[in-house]
Amino acid sequence: WLVDHVTRWFGVVFVALVIGLTSSIVAIVYICLLPLILQTYTPAWICWHLAYGHWNLIMIVFHYYMAITTSPGHPPQAKNDLTGVSICRKCIAPKPARTHHCSICNRCVLKMDHHCQAAWLNNCVGHYNHRYFFSFCLFMTMGCIYCSISGWEMFRDAYAAIETYYQTPPPAFSFRQRAFHKSVVYLWVLCSSVALALGALTLWHAALITRGETSIERHINRKERQRLQKKGKVFRNPYSYGSWDNWKVFLGVDVPRHWLTRVLLPSPHLPHGTGLSWDLPPCVTEQRAPLLAI
Repeated sequence: WLVDHVTRWFGVVFVALVIGLTSSIVAIVYICLLPLILQTYTPAWICWHLAYGHWNLIMIVFHYYMAITTSPGHPPQAKNDLTGVSICRKCIAPKPARTHHCSICNRCVLKMDHHCQAAWLNNCVGHYNHRYFFSFCLFMTMGCIYCSISGWEMFRDAYAAIETYYQTPPPAFSFRQRAFHKSVVYLWVLCSSVALALGALTLWHAALITRGETSIERHINRKERQRLQKKGKVFRNPYSYGSWDNWKVFLGVDVPRHWLTRVLLPSPHLPHGTGLSWDLPPCVTEQRAPLLAI
């Protein structure tokens, strides 16, 4: 009980922290990095930097806001609203397939992936906000890589300048110059660190999406795979449509233009289905279907 309540309180702090850190990086980019780009690059490269940088920022802000504010989805409380599903032992409510109970939220979550503190959402990641969570991780990683690459030369110069602070006598840098040097180093170190850590998390979730699994289902599927292997049988994920189709279902891509309007541009479209029932691939037998209802 205490751990869950402390975690819930820290979630609010983490949200404020990620907003503060992101805002500081954006401010440094505008104050330090952008003037350098405007002075040294050709008009074509300046247009590219302005277009890409602002597009990336818009995608980060949109998906972070949606991931925080969008409910992951919960099953109805009335038992007669759903038939043929199990009952959660903790909240005594219907528990459809792929639904799991979150001890922090104290509710069942449709297609629950995890309760997110890693990316500081202070929210469960489930059926209705899973795409927003992954997209935020992806675009934040891309933004950090962009800042690290674009600011590399400035970082080297600023770091070299900071090393001279300890010479005797120290160079006569003004307060503004010292603040500039430290801001550039802060930007590069923070963006590079986040790019590595969040990039690894993004790749991990990309692998899960490719297999048609959530984080919780990965552990369930692994145990079931080992159990069937001992019997000489092959496990098939009941909710995988194949790598490419898994991505199309996850991103909500129904027609080719959706790659632009729903993936490369901010889009609040709903995911496929209600999260209460799932269409199984033709290759999955009925004996394997009840597996993930556990």
